[in-house]
Amino acid sequence: MLVLAIDTALDACAAGVLDTNAGRLIAQETLPMRRGHAETLMPLIARVIESAGIAVAALDRIVATTGPGSFTGLRVGLSAARGIALAADKPVVGVTTLAAFAAPVIGENRKSPVISAIDARHDQVYFQTISGDGATLVHPRVAPIEEALAASRFGAPHLVGNAAKLLADRWPTHLAPPVAVDPQPAPDIAWVAWLGAAVSPNAAPPRPYYLRAPDAKPAGNFLLKTQTLAAL
Repeated sequence: MLVLAIDTALDACAAGVLDTNAGRLIAQETLPMRRGHAETLMPLIARVIESAGIAVAALDRIVATTGPGSFTGLRVGLSAARGIALAADKPVVGVTTLAAFAAPVIGENRKSPVISAIDARHDQVYFQTISGDGATLVHPRVAPIEEALAASRFGAPHLVGNAAKLLADRWPTHLAPPVAVDPQPAPDIAWVAWLGAAVSPNAAPPRPYYLRAPDAKPAGNFLLKTQTLAAL
């Protein structure tokens, strides 16, 4: 299976092509950024597709991150994914940023629980807690930092996500410290791709995953830009 993965949810603009038969990404590019995803994404995807040496029609699936994350960034990535899927007549799926942050840690088969956390500002985080074997302990939610810290009841965790250090700095001193702190600004595009390859299209719709109401408006007409890839 050839999977095009797209991530614009947080502080990066990234795309990659996964070849599941080869067991690796055959092309990828990630640019750190907080703004400017709309102008950057389509040229970046075009470079990745060219580097992979394939046509858009050869793709089997497109996946994009659905959030939590920047309202505008999510709209950019999801609009691109839907447009390319429409042009290529292929399915499109979505994966959450929290799951993408946690996936590589769960893949290491460690026993420690994993708290994936994203800064929601105003002393809040988006977070979820997963056991070392992948079972959900705390479902995704937006909550005060103190509530996220209460997940320490499951044991000393591996903290991952752009709010990992934020949690680590507030970790109660009377508790065992986190076993690891991995403050990534954005998910690894490879794991976005692998999750996108694994999910069922019927169970992973490509729509924004909001845990609270957005406070921004979507950029207009971005979907039209995806037509630049239709001829590839």
